Order: sequence, then structure tokens, then C-alpha cells
Amino acid sequence: MDKPIGWELYRSFLAVLREASLSGAARDLGVAQPTIGRHIAALEKSLGLTLFTRSQSGLAPTEAALELRSHAEAMHSSAAALRRAAESHGDGVKGTVRVTASEVIGCEVLPPLLAALKATHPLLTVELVVSNRVQDLLRREADIAVRMTAPRQELLVARRVGQVELGLHAHPHYLQRCGTPRSLDDLPRHALIGHDEETPFLRAAKKTLPAWQRRAFAFRCDSDLAQLALIRAGAGIGVCQVALARREPRLVRVLARSFSLKLETWLTMHEDLRKSPHCKVTFDALFAGLQQHVG
Repeated sequence: MDKPIGWELYRSFLAVLREASLSGAARDLGVAQPTIGRHIAALEKSLGLTLFTRSQSGLAPTEAALELRSHAEAMHSSAAALRRAAESHGDGVKGTVRVTASEVIGCEVLPPLLAALKATHPLLTVELVVSNRVQDLLRREADIAVRMTAPRQELLVARRVGQVELGLHAHPHYLQRCGTPRSLDDLPRHALIGHDEETPFLRAAKKTLPAWQRRAFAFRCDSDLAQLALIRAGAGIGVCQVALARREPRLVRVLARSFSLKLETWLTMHEDLRKSPHCKVTFDALFAGLQQHVG
């Protein structure tokens, strides 16, 4: 391990981890399969470790490979961040900015904001990462993040957007078919839409909404977007952002006085990016748009 190990070996290593085969990794990276094989062999030799073993389902990572994965992923994020920084160099607003947000914010709220941003700055490219997993800004997995909790890392620039209120909603067709609940005691007699796995939100909701628990759900899904689609389809009563529901007649709020849950919303980015023109204009545009969304 006296000689530096080239980044391309780690890139191939990550691709094999994702695809569980040399052929899949080769397709993913757009290179020849023998090249991937040589990279893995060279990396194993340099590290003095066995990284993969053959199994019926493909290449299985060893414990050593799994332990190295997070370090290789950090290298991958840093390499991508370096590329984005290089693309933005020069005068004006240009280059690539990587934005991450939860499923509902990323798919229902950000698209028009990003479209308007692109119209104003045509040389700007946006990578939108839609995931309920919190992306690590310190490891540069993303440049800007919309979060529903206050960031704690000191190296992040954070601005509080406001509170996103959540409430119970249903489609008018469902309410016509099954009636409108008049109190929380009526909820067990309705088709409820909720999560399959226990989540921090579910635990918080149960404090003010005892009926909101897994065994009571007629529809269980861990995707917030799928839950929203079920509400829109008239499947039952579920939780939705109040600001989002105001925009369309297909979402009718019920039991507004009995249930309301408010989530603190923050916009964050790494402090090293605060002087970067393409990140700054994106941050400012998203902040203004999100403030308007939450009202």
C-alpha cells in the first residue's frame, strides 16, 4: 500500500457493490467487463484484502468490502462535488448544483421553483435528489438540502423557512361514499392510510392521534408519495401537507381542530459554498419559494 491507489479502482469497487457482478458494473460505468475485473484484482492486491466472493446470486461483498463501502462512497461524493465546483468556475451563474429534499417536497413543491430558476439562469444545471434519507452535506453528498429538522453541524449554513403543517385529508369521493368523520373517535370506522414501518413521524402522531397506528391502517406504505396518491385516488384518509392540499380540490381536510402536526423546515448548505454564485442563487430562490409555500 506504499503506492497511491487510483480513484478508478474505487469507482469500479462501488459499481460492483451496487450491481453484484462484473458485467453489471461494466454496464453501469460504460466500460469493458475485463477492465472491471482488473480493477478489482488490483484493488485487492493493493489493499491485501479479499473484497468479493462468488455466490449463486453473483459477487457477494466480504466484511472488509462492507467496511470500506462508506469510505469509498465519501470519495465518490467528494469527486462529484469537485466536478460540480469546476463546472461553475468563471463569470456568471453556471455549473451544477445538487439539491436534496424529501419525497413530497422534492416532487410536489420544488419542481416549479427549479423551473423558474432555470429560466432565469439557463446555464445552471440542477441535480435533484428525492429521498427521505438525510443526505450528508459535510460529506458533499449534496450541495443544498431541504430538511424537516434543524441541522446541528457547525459547518452548515442554515435558514429556517417556517413550519409545514400536516393534517388529515381525504378525496371528496371517499367522503361522499364513507361519510366525514366528526371526531377522532370516528377514525377507526374509516379506511386509514399510513406507514408500514415505525417512523419518528408515526411516533409523534400517536401522541395527539391515538388511532394513528399500524394495525389501524387499511393501506400501509412507507412512501409518502404513494400515500398521497392513495388519498388522491379516494382510497381513504391520510396525512398530507395543509399547504399542498390548499392547491387542489381533490384534497379535503378533515378534523382540522382535532389534529395538526407542525414540522420545522430548514434550508441548509455547506458554508464553503456560500460564495459560490450558482449555489447562492439556488439557495436564495428555494428559500423564497419555500417561504411562500408554507405561508
